[in-house]
Amino acid sequence: MLKKEKKPERFVCTQIEGSSLNEGGKHIVLVDRETGVNYLYIRTDGGYSAGLTVLFGPDGKPLVTEVPIAE
Repeated sequence: MLKKEKKPERFVCTQIEGSSLNEGGKHIVLVDRETGVNYLYIRTDGGYSAGLTVLFGPDGKPLVTEVPIAE
């Protein structure tokens, strides 16, 4: 049997706010390890709807964070 090499996850969670138990749902900031682009993921209470968008800085460009690639 061939063993697959495990790759590091492409996205890393850098911040979580809220709770699925309150009306605001969860707000999660994800960073793409390859590009450094930050995304905001919002899941509503109960998990029946969600949204994902790029976070932008004051200059109107995508917010980029350097994240070391896990080995």
